[in-house]
Amino acid sequence: MTRLQDIRRILWWVLLLNLVVAAAKWVYGVITQSLGMQADGLHSSFDGLSNVVGLFGLWLASPQPDADHPYGHKKFETLAAGAIGGFLVLTCLYLLWKAYRSWTMDLHPEVTLISFMIMFITMSINIFVTKWERQKGKELKSDILTADSYHTASDVLTSLSVLAGLLAIQAGYPFIDPLVAVVIAGVIAWTAIIVLKDVLSSLTDRIRLDPQEVQTAVMTIPGIFDCHDIRTRGLANHVFVDLSIHVDPTWSVEQAHVLATDVEAFLLTQFDSVEDVVVHIEPEGHGEDRPES
Repeated sequence: MTRLQDIRRILWWVLLLNLVVAAAKWVYGVITQSLGMQADGLHSSFDGLSNVVGLFGLWLASPQPDADHPYGHKKFETLAAGAIGGFLVLTCLYLLWKAYRSWTMDLHPEVTLISFMIMFITMSINIFVTKWERQKGKELKSDILTADSYHTASDVLTSLSVLAGLLAIQAGYPFIDPLVAVVIAGVIAWTAIIVLKDVLSSLTDRIRLDPQEVQTAVMTIPGIFDCHDIRTRGLANHVFVDLSIHVDPTWSVEQAHVLATDVEAFLLTQFDSVEDVVVHIEPEGHGEDRPES
């Protein structure tokens, strides 16, 4: 099974679980007029929507490089993760609006044993999904799975807030319910910041590999006098490397080319995330006055 197929399979399973969790919390929240449960159910439904966006992003990212996209289509995966962050922001704003509306209305939420059972069961499902998805996100170096795991983790925290709100309502403090919605909105906002920060790292070509590690690896290859101007960019699982090496100035072009090919092949095996390497050849002694990289 390829990496994209594995990610797609995980997203389908997570989507199914998110829909079950969202339906349970939303429906019973409406029945009991609990704004906290409704808000948590809405959050879970956005988890499901983010899974759909992730699947669509994977479909766009799957084609091989072509003439118009010589570096491939992998950044569609990052754009999908960005869309998930956007949905989190919209969810946050919606919950703040619902909390404001609740303070202006005379609502009396009902708390039952079923309310607590639903929250405990759905929270257990979300804890399992969070751990599984985050583990797979690291293993497969997937922006989508990592972003979605943060989304699901925020659902666990919001569920804890809802449970606290239900206990407060049962104790005779119904005004706590909209306050819980505000707390949930804050958690979601923080999650959105984390997700969007990771997305910006990919879209702005932030450094992906430690230049010192790359230099140390390259300098183990015989025939190289120096390695500098090391640049890396791309996604966590799809890194492009540019670097310059110094070789014996008496070498022929063919000898230098063979060494450059060896460097490319070596880095591809040394770093699993490297997709492509461009090596610039310079004769030793050239550019001795250049600044250190």
